[in-house]
Amino acid sequence: MFRNVAELVELATSRNTKISEIMIEQEIEVTGRTREEIIAMMDRNLLVMEQAVERGIQGVKSHSGLTGGDAVLMQEYIKKGNFLSGETLLDAVSKAVATNEVNAAMGTICATPTAGSAGVVPGTLFAVKNKLNPTREQMVSFLFTSGAFGFVVANNASISGAAGGCQAEVGSAAGMAAAALVELAGGTPEQCAEAMAITLKNMLGLVCDPVAGLVEVPCVKRNAMGAANAMVAADMALAGIKSRIPCDEVIDAMFKIGQSMPSALRETAQGGLAATPTGRELEAKIFGIPLTKQ
Repeated sequence: MFRNVAELVELATSRNTKISEIMIEQEIEVTGRTREEIIAMMDRNLLVMEQAVERGIQGVKSHSGLTGGDAVLMQEYIKKGNFLSGETLLDAVSKAVATNEVNAAMGTICATPTAGSAGVVPGTLFAVKNKLNPTREQMVSFLFTSGAFGFVVANNASISGAAGGCQAEVGSAAGMAAAALVELAGGTPEQCAEAMAITLKNMLGLVCDPVAGLVEVPCVKRNAMGAANAMVAADMALAGIKSRIPCDEVIDAMFKIGQSMPSALRETAQGGLAATPTGRELEAKIFGIPLTKQ
């Protein structure tokens, strides 16, 4: 039904419907499943996300010891009321971190679009839940909207850190979340696309450099910043601010940037933060490798 964001927006606009509805119709056409089956599957995904957020904000620790407990710290900080930025934004940060801490602790998460970027979409959704008071159906629609934009990125660029760096993972996730936030808040399909473009172009060039090759450092905190980016970009789009570069061109630029990245910055743990002295020390400690032999 659609190959790019321009076609997606045109379909939704011409039919006077939401992007989430276009995505549902495409799933029906591609999979041959009924509408009820497709919505039920997405509702199960939502439940997994909800459980991961709830578990994470109670506190978890990874087996490596690299990550865990930061979601709790942020929730405690929010309760003190002395924060510098907005409560909803910080709640999104906390819940994005919570999800990725659960992932690092070998818990069950829903890849959106990958495990390493799984915190952004649920983090933002559950942060705005108390503010927008969406129905369960609207929350499921949020996931279809984010999925529509993820579908475009996956088919026109990449959602793989090994192929395109972290811009392809957390960058894509943040763009997906921003677009879905706009629709949930009552924005137009065009504004959804603007939010995606604004988000993604501000994460272009983000490298994938996991310390010790684990999806923990800096991945967890990058989900935090991806969630914050998505929230701000959604507000910008809802305010009527537009990206001077069309969304599809931003996605294409991301793809080309990813292709030009050296392999050391694409999930190999050979460059960036993974190659810092502290990064190497942590790797040696986790795997019991004498540092002198690296």
